[in-house]
Amino acid sequence: MNLTEWIISVMEQLGYWGIALLMFLDNVFPPIPSEIIMPSAGYSASQGELLLVGVIIAGSIGSLLAAALLYWIGYKFNHDSIFRFIDRYGKFLFIKSKDVKKSLEWFEQYGHRIVFFGRMVPAVRSLISIPAGMSHMPFWKFMFYSGLGTVIWTTFLACVGFYFGENQELMHKIFSQVSYVIIAIVVIIVGWVLYRRHQRKNRPS
Repeated sequence: MNLTEWIISVMEQLGYWGIALLMFLDNVFPPIPSEIIMPSAGYSASQGELLLVGVIIAGSIGSLLAAALLYWIGYKFNHDSIFRFIDRYGKFLFIKSKDVKKSLEWFEQYGHRIVFFGRMVPAVRSLISIPAGMSHMPFWKFMFYSGLGTVIWTTFLACVGFYFGENQELMHKIFSQVSYVIIAIVVIIVGWVLYRRHQRKNRPS
């Protein structure tokens, strides 16, 4: 049984609970991708097996629970403890210390906005919650930005599966293009933030 078949099997057996569980795992175990989970769930909804709104809610809840857990880990444990844990066990979760350090640098450089956009970028959404906790970002603000990004992403993926699930080739094209769009938006916003900071620094006092 391959990964896709296993994901479909879990959803068939557990329904909405299975979707929530899988999306929770997606955030703490990157090799289980939401790009398979949510479109598969959306396609099931198109066949009348599930409700589309229920699929979106279940996926969002699972994803946000994982985000809250990772935030709590970053908040409660000091930097050295986290990196020691990742150095020892990160290989089992496909997470490297250098990736977490990079995410922390992004967070410190670009601020809370990266949480919103990070929820829609593969791999980044699994890492950005830890730096947010390490930086002691207010929890309500973290969940607000995470919630917005998560609902947008899960809704998009579920709708792609709902409307285009019969055409696997078209779905793959959509995913490949949207990744470029998200990255372009992030680059534009980051460039704007840096430009504004540069302006403020050079503004006569």
